[in-house]
Amino acid sequence: MTETPSGPGVVEEGPAGGDPSRPAPYPRPASYPGQDSYPRQDSYPRPDPCRVWYASYGSNTHLGRLAHYIDGGRPPGASRAHPGCRDRRPPAASVPVELTGALYFATESDLWGGGRAFYDPDAPGHVLARAHLVTVGQFSDIAAQEMYEEPGTDLDLTRALTSGRQTLGDGRYETLVRPGTLDGLPLLTFTAPWHLDDVPWNPPTAVYLGHLYAGLRETGAWDPATIAAYLASCPGVAGHWSAAEVAALGAAT
Repeated sequence: MTETPSGPGVVEEGPAGGDPSRPAPYPRPASYPGQDSYPRQDSYPRPDPCRVWYASYGSNTHLGRLAHYIDGGRPPGASRAHPGCRDRRPPAASVPVELTGALYFATESDLWGGGRAFYDPDAPGHVLARAHLVTVGQFSDIAAQEMYEEPGTDLDLTRALTSGRQTLGDGRYETLVRPGTLDGLPLLTFTAPWHLDDVPWNPPTAVYLGHLYAGLRETGAWDPATIAAYLASCPGVAGHWSAAEVAALGAAT
């Protein structure tokens, strides 16, 4: 797997089917450190790519945790095991990215306890994330496991790729979002159909939050203080975990 320790990649943003009544997205910087490694794209790829970038913003930023979705098995601190992907190869590449929107924690995780991480692409702000280059089959199998379904069927991603959003159901992680493209390939993720202000926030558990910190830290794109302050400011974490406590959790993960 290829690791790129420079700054976050530049994402060419695409429509995510946002509500025009919501606040305008946080303005993106014109450039990032290491921008030359990730050139901007002027057009969107064909709607049936063999590979996609899976934009992880939660615990799957941590490669050790993501490996259990790919290889199968029970992550340390989790309540159950995952069946894994049909294709057990690791991501071909894994790079840091920043997405327009907001990270928040809500509902109650059956796997970790505490709040789950969700991405609201229509909210103001920016999200520190990690994009993993995977096959469409791997993305489909990871998404199925996040939805508590059996992996084994490739998703038809046409609507997500062409309109920016695709609803597979009304539950958590059943809404596909395409925040944009990276290196000419679509950047895809999954989240809930609701917005961050539509549901009660719920603080995450220590082990879950530790995975987020560790995953962002191992990219090398952001310094530890920036990561800790970012996570401590997210709805659901703010007021429950300080930046110092978040950093301590990540160091122990």
